[in-house]
Amino acid sequence: MGRADERRARQRGGRRAATGRRRSSQAGGKSGIRRLFTWKKILGTFLGLCLLGIGGFIVLYMMIDIPEGNADAQLQSNVYKYADGSVMTRDGERNREIVDLAHVPKKVQMTFVAAENKTFYKDSGVDLKGTARGLVNTLSGKGAQGGSTITQQYVKNYYLSQEQTVSRKLKELVISLKLDREKSKDYILAGYINTSYYGRGAYGIQAAAQAYYRVDADKLTVEQGAYLAALLQAPNQYDWAIASATGKELVQKRWDYVLNNMVEEGWLDQGERAAMKFPVPKDPKPTPGLGGQKGYLVEAANAELARQLVAQGGAETTKDALALIKRGGWTITLNIDKKKQSSLEKAVKDQLTDEVDKKDPDDTKAQAGAVSVDPRTGAVVAMYGGVSYFDHYTNNATRTDYQPASTFKPVVLAAALEEGAETQDGEQIAANTVYDGKSRRPVVDNGRKVGFAPENEDDTNYGDITVQTAMNQSVNSVFAQLGVDVGMSKVLDVGGKLGMDTEKLQAVPAQTLGTMGASPLQMAGVYATLDNHGKKVTPTLIKSVESNGRAVSLPDAVGDQVISRDAADAVTSVLTGVVDDGTARVSVRNNPDRDGQKVAGKTGTAENNVTAWFNGYTPSLVTTVGVFGEDPKPPHGHVSLHHVLGKPRINGGDVPAKIWAEYMFDVQTEVTEFDLETDQGAAVEPPVSQTPSESPTESEEPSESPTTEEPTETPTTQTPTETPTTEAPTETPSETPPSSSPPPSQSTSQTPDTPVDPQIRDQNP
Repeated sequence: MGRADERRARQRGGRRAATGRRRSSQAGGKSGIRRLFTWKKILGTFLGLCLLGIGGFIVLYMMIDIPEGNADAQLQSNVYKYADGSVMTRDGERNREIVDLAHVPKKVQMTFVAAENKTFYKDSGVDLKGTARGLVNTLSGKGAQGGSTITQQYVKNYYLSQEQTVSRKLKELVISLKLDREKSKDYILAGYINTSYYGRGAYGIQAAAQAYYRVDADKLTVEQGAYLAALLQAPNQYDWAIASATGKELVQKRWDYVLNNMVEEGWLDQGERAAMKFPVPKDPKPTPGLGGQKGYLVEAANAELARQLVAQGGAETTKDALALIKRGGWTITLNIDKKKQSSLEKAVKDQLTDEVDKKDPDDTKAQAGAVSVDPRTGAVVAMYGGVSYFDHYTNNATRTDYQPASTFKPVVLAAALEEGAETQDGEQIAANTVYDGKSRRPVVDNGRKVGFAPENEDDTNYGDITVQTAMNQSVNSVFAQLGVDVGMSKVLDVGGKLGMDTEKLQAVPAQTLGTMGASPLQMAGVYATLDNHGKKVTPTLIKSVESNGRAVSLPDAVGDQVISRDAADAVTSVLTGVVDDGTARVSVRNNPDRDGQKVAGKTGTAENNVTAWFNGYTPSLVTTVGVFGEDPKPPHGHVSLHHVLGKPRINGGDVPAKIWAEYMFDVQTEVTEFDLETDQGAAVEPPVSQTPSESPTESEEPSESPTTEEPTETPTTQTPTETPTTEAPTETPSETPPSSSPPPSQSTSQTPDTPVDPQIRDQNP
């Protein structure tokens, strides 16, 4: 090689060295993060995690075996006891008869597949997407969301529990996979339809067929099978006997969904489907041991326990909790006092049911509901749900479809006192504040008429009267103005604090007349909170609960101070005037068994006399009594109480107050007086008698429609929901869904000053 060639070679080597140095410098300049997270490492980590997950699942799969079924092996009764520990009744014996799948028509079998898991015959027993979603929801505390296969549901019902934990869900996944490999699809489907809960105490398709259609499973039609399949999604809400109008609409849509899926999958002919009509189930038949009031008490206790189990995480949904309770093994001690319960039942019998002429169509309209609560503990010591659990399945003590009418007026006064509200003239509102009691007087807000002018009873004009007298005589025009002076949003807020469901109500003046829906149980809580000097009282039916030796913790029924003692005590003081000088004096003040007992209370009668109330209390006991007008024929709508018991109408100061007085003065063992820290109201400052400015007619509590300055105005308040009267002897509905109830109305509860028998004549306008 010549010198020239050597020089060129050295030059080429230098350039390569320089390039190498530059590359080395660039490599050295890379950040530590880039060296750490190369795509190869990321991919490797991902694959490693996948392998780890697969390995972990393989270990779980090998470790978890299909367990012995426990749903049948541990069947027991539930025992319900009175507060003193004596047994009230037993319930929870599994009403179930296993039937072979061959005894269920093929198309009926397919209704369940169409309803719950169309890919049942093709899948591996699990829905990985739904299970993953359920695991994420469980870990994040969002509760039960996401679907599961028929196999998974069967595993949960038969082999596992309803608890909401990650370990239970993983077990469910593994067992479902194994079961699908080891057992036939027919075996799994048979297990599913034989173990599922259908409501009405029926477990399994045979019991359900009898409970809803009075036939054996092998005689079920496709239409009936589709209803039973639809029912599994929400046995209580979809049970035709107790469903609201909304519930009935939902189950019919679910029924259509099932049959349409069958057509889509080729399991049902389109022409056959088009000819099908919804098969309305028969009314429930009795279950031993739940007759009379016991069925109401058992189902109300089950509903209360179910809510608590869900709140504590013992079950994912109310449906799961009720199914868990129905499996048996629970000992539930209620707060029900045997003597008080018996006395309440007797009072309703003496004052209402024994007086009813069953041949008189008017008399058959009256339904009573009552709740008695100890305000110091919140214990529900007595409850009356209806004439008998198997004659009237809806619990009148817990239904929320009737208006509380003028029994809401104490809430308006409580809000005024709590908020330190002032009149339009700037005067602070108190019991002795004077208002214009003229009937149809337009309500004014800062000088502007709001378009609401409610009529007083019999269109009576009271002239200038105090708030105390307005409460005594239940003067609509005064309380409508009072509510606007306070601010209706504040009134509803205080109502919610006291225990009413006011969150979704419109803040309009008509609400002052009690046009929302409320149950005797809810109103008992409101009045118990007033009686307890403003500390929140939540009426509680359950005293204690045990399951297999494990106690279930229960929340404290007495809570925080929700309104001031001064406001609560002032309302109580005012309400003593209703008894001593107002609408309750005929039945309560003058009752010979009163013996000087101090009483506060309020009467109420809804528009068209659809319902009548007396909510009253002594220092140691609160009792609400409602008499509701209900059509004995389906669809059991609201009807007037006119001419019941041969009277022109039933008012709050009549039958409800008489039931209240007989019960309360029987169970009160000693005369007590209110301990009130207030300087206003009838209890501490007896009012000067004030009479209407026009000659009053003699009656007790009417029902009036509110009027405006021109035509009569229908208030735009939230309509109470209506509960049918054929509630099944199964789960007590936790919430009554909306249905076809009458439009919101104005309850009035005004009585002239003269105490007279409210039977004299019908004075509805």
